[in-house]
Formats: sequence, structure tokens, C-alpha cells
Amino acid sequence: MKREGGADEPTASFPSANGRMARRVREFDWSATPLGPSANWALELRTALNIILDSKFPAALVWGPGLVTIYNDAFRPILGNKQDTLGRSFADIWSEAWDDISPLMAQAFAGEAVYIEDLPLLVNRFGAVEQAWFTFCYSPVRLIDGTVGGVMDTVIETTQSVRARAQLDVLTQELRHRLKNTLATVQALARRSLRDVDDREAVEGFLDRIVAMGAAHDVLFTKGSSAPLVEEVVDATLPPLKRQDRIERRGPPLRIGPQATVALSLLLHELAINALKHGALSAPEGHITLTWEIDGEMFRLNWRESRGPPVRAPSRRGFGTRLIDMGLGDRSTVTRNYSPTGLEVCIVAPIVEMR
Repeated sequence: MKREGGADEPTASFPSANGRMARRVREFDWSATPLGPSANWALELRTALNIILDSKFPAALVWGPGLVTIYNDAFRPILGNKQDTLGRSFADIWSEAWDDISPLMAQAFAGEAVYIEDLPLLVNRFGAVEQAWFTFCYSPVRLIDGTVGGVMDTVIETTQSVRARAQLDVLTQELRHRLKNTLATVQALARRSLRDVDDREAVEGFLDRIVAMGAAHDVLFTKGSSAPLVEEVVDATLPPLKRQDRIERRGPPLRIGPQATVALSLLLHELAINALKHGALSAPEGHITLTWEIDGEMFRLNWRESRGPPVRAPSRRGFGTRLIDMGLGDRSTVTRNYSPTGLEVCIVAPIVEMR
């Protein structure tokens, strides 16, 4: 046989896979490596090698104390312009990053698989050191007696996706900052435009609702691409009351969409403001129990006030009440009960609409 780059020879039975790297493995002079001639290789090594050479997923086999490296066609782009890598030590191939990699490889050779997502490494593949990210698994390959003969490295480079997410985070934070500035400007304009309005309670209520909307959007921006939990919206909307233990809240984890997030934030804000002005939170011992549950295909939110002043239905239906009655979407229903023990509000909405 000839070293890689040598002349073609008739295809041998091992390895049985097709492709460029399978051919190079057949042609390579393995007697010059710690593995010795391929005819003498352990069955486990030959089996593992056939598996990775047949795979379309980037994979390499690192074998024995010498960390001799064999890889498939899909792994080759990860090496960049690195030359003469077949049959060399994994430590030599990735010498620039070996301080970071070696403990992980040692862990795998000790018999414990290693899986890491988006590991940052400084690598030199194109003539200069560059920052790159990789998601990979180092899996022990055991011999028949149970000892570890080598490690299978299945890996995918995630550099582009990591950088794209970082850029998206920058844009998201910029958008968040601009939205905050816009809402602050709206507040300032509203305060100046409505300064001659006699109904100051209505003006302050309007300004407070802008703040509630800002809190809802803060949650959405903080979560990024993932949907926020109901509990996170509650905590963002009612932080002062939560710190004072005036509200007991509990419910299962449920992620909701942007529209439901804003609707829930405004609804809770109105309920809390009403409780502070007229309900349970206007009394020193007043308390609120806020619970939510998933009932089949429906989401159910319950707001119960207790230990507050006597409750009675309002004589007129103001904007705040109408906002509460809008619920959490077009298909939600709102039930209000002015019980002698305290206001009770139940909002029911389809789960699919919440998401």
C-alpha cells in the first residue's frame, strides 16, 4: 500500500465503505503508525471505522494511546486546509486547541461520553487563528473485554449559527432600547397633551397601561426566540406586590405567544390597580390568590381577593373593566363574581390561542 496521495490500487475488502476517505484508508501505509497494518486491527476498530466511513454525518475515530485519527468525508471540511492529517495524533492535528480539548478526550477514554453544544475554540485551519464553535460528542468505543479502545468524535461546526444568534441578540437589544424610548416618548407626549384634562385618574391610568405594555415587551425581548412562561409574565407585571407577599401565585409551566403575553400583562395590571384602589390590596391584611391551570384544551386563570373591604359591583363600567372583559383573546371568556369575601375573576381561553 501507499501513503495518502499515492497511486490507486485495487479496492480491498476493508474498509468496505465507498467514498474518498474509504479509498485513502485502504491506500494508507498504516504500518508506519502505532496502529500497525490494518490486517491486524481489532475487530472493534474495524467495525467502528466502517460505521463512520458509511456515515454522512461528520465523524472521526481516535484510537489507542497514540490518538491515531481516521475520519470520514463529512469531517474533512472541518479540518480546513490542514494537511497530512490522516493517521496523525488528534493532539497534533488540533494542537492549537489541545489545552481545551484534552480533558474532554481523557474523560471519554476513561469511559464517560462527553456532549457539548457550541464549544468555543481557537483553531488554525486557514493560515491564521480564528474563533470557531462546535457541537460534538466524544463517545467511548469499547473492546470486547469492556475496556476503551478509542473514541468516536461526532461533530458539527456551529460557528455561523452562533454568530447569527449573537448578531440577532444585538439587533434585539437595539430594538428593545428603541421601543423603550418610543414608549417613554408616548408617555411624555400623553402627559403634556392631557395636562388640562380634569380626570387625572383616567390620565394616570392610561400612562400606567403604557408601563404595563412595556413590561410585557420586556419579557418578550428577554426570552428572545423562546416564548415566555405565564409565571414570568406575572412576575414582570406585579413585582412590587410579589415582593410584599400580597399575591400568592401558582400554576403549571405554560409558554404563551406575544399576543397573549401583552393581553395577560394588561389584564393583570388592571386587576392589581383595582385591588389597590378598591379591593383586597387597599386593606392592610388584604391578599390575592392567583392560580392558573390547563383544563383539557383550555387555559384557566383565577384571581381571588380576600381579607379586603366589603365588595360590591361597580355602578358604571369603565375602561378598566372593559379591558378586563376583553380577556386573553377573541375566544376567551371572563366571569366576574363580586363575592362578599372578595372579588373573583375567572378567565378561560383555548390553549391554542394562548400559544
